Amino acid sequence: MIHDTKLITYTNKPQLDCYFNPILHSIYTAGKPEGILTTLDGQNLYKTGNGSGDKILVILTDIFGHEYINTQLVADELAQSTGYLVLVPDILKGDPATFGDPNLRTHWLPKHTPEITTPIVDKFLSSVKSKYNPSYLVGIGYCFGGKWVIKNLAKDGAFDAGAVAHPSFVEIEEVEAVTKPLLISAAEIDQIFTTELRGKTDEILKKNGQSYRIDYFPGTSHGFAVRGELSDPVVGKAKNKVIVDQVAWFEKYSP
Repeated sequence: MIHDTKLITYTNKPQLDCYFNPILHSIYTAGKPEGILTTLDGQNLYKTGNGSGDKILVILTDIFGHEYINTQLVADELAQSTGYLVLVPDILKGDPATFGDPNLRTHWLPKHTPEITTPIVDKFLSSVKSKYNPSYLVGIGYCFGGKWVIKNLAKDGAFDAGAVAHPSFVEIEEVEAVTKPLLISAAEIDQIFTTELRGKTDEILKKNGQSYRIDYFPGTSHGFAVRGELSDPVVGKAKNKVIVDQVAWFEKYSP
């Protein structure tokens, strides 16, 4: 087992101000997306990589969705580094959040509750299994999408291993149910991941004997792994390290 007892947390009563504050959303300047927008069983997605589909990585996005260029470029990096086919589904029903929208808390979030989003994720993962029959299916969740990666690391979940970066809205019961390898990348400044709940999450995973690792990134804020200001060398280095860590994590548990 791999344990690192530094910082992590989840909460079912998050403070949303940090989560909805679009101060970290610079567009990457590294290039333009290499993948394509397509569909699978009627669900929209971004697809990238030359993998055959035997090993598949599914990225479950933050509130800005599968067409957000930052997420697409991260997906391209992961596809190149792993050799896997990488799929980024639309889990927001074609309704991504808008930067600076003052109604995110009251108007957007109620349209994307777990009761609404869970069937969307479940349908997509079922379609992936049916179409590709992968020997190894893994997931990464950023912010909003992290909850559904955690849920799919339960015994009957779709993923064989998972990674989350600054996940949101994960409940303690979902952490309790994790039975598969989990990597967590945590920001230093994060009102959603309180220090108190970080310790509780670590306690649960350790108690249950899970293979897990928690990486803590000083000088970063919630969202840094996707929408961080890359002109800040600390944030840029941290974002790159998250990708390196995720690739190594999945390779470690690959059949």
